[in-house]
Amino acid sequence: MVLVQNVSKLYRLYQHPSDRIRELVPFQSKKLHHDFWALRDISFSVEKGETLSIVGPNGCGKSTLLQIICGILQPTSGRVVTTGRVAALLELGAGFHRDLTGAENLRINAALMGLSRRQTAERFEDIVEFSGVRDFIHEPLRAYSSGMVLRLAFAVAVSAVPDVLLIDELIGAGDQAFQDKALEKIRSFQHAGKTLLLATHASELMTTLCERALWLDHGRIMMSGTSREVLAAYLGSTSTTKAVLRND
Repeated sequence: MVLVQNVSKLYRLYQHPSDRIRELVPFQSKKLHHDFWALRDISFSVEKGETLSIVGPNGCGKSTLLQIICGILQPTSGRVVTTGRVAALLELGAGFHRDLTGAENLRINAALMGLSRRQTAERFEDIVEFSGVRDFIHEPLRAYSSGMVLRLAFAVAVSAVPDVLLIDELIGAGDQAFQDKALEKIRSFQHAGKTLLLATHASELMTTLCERALWLDHGRIMMSGTSREVLAAYLGSTSTTKAVLRND
């Protein structure tokens, strides 16, 4: 279960890096930054076993919202409550080190997902098999293609058997074989009663995988409802949006 209550996120933007320090000087009265609200008063809930898609143009706050839900970022105000283990795929290769081998990155990221050394050892072969990078598993990550990194990251995340899985735009990446395996795994999570939040531009994923959807724009919720209702409204919002989604 995921509960988001009145969440807002404020960033202070500076024209020059040194302005951050100048603003700390005693008796400095001049404001050297401007406020940027990435999220404003976001509230919604996702029940256990439900899949929610989050849609919106680039820069609308989707990634910030997912980062707050999984604890990478703290909200400026509001709160987030999650039940059970949370795993996140938010950025390709996030948390991976290019100079470490695939096996070393696997073990480190499994630990970050909450797996013990014993659990990681027990699941190691299954993770490698699912990722499809067995021939390179003992090679440095810099030898991997972006698709190989994506497959390994996804395999590690789902191996933790999370209660809540957050995915940001990654299912549409990679080759068709990987996409099919990833979708099959997501459906198995759904059948097992897991909670999923999926940020995507892919309209087909929204309508086939998700019961409900949330439309964000400029950090605010524009609409919440069934995936088809939200998608129709979003597609009809601008001609630019239509082009992006229909070419996805």
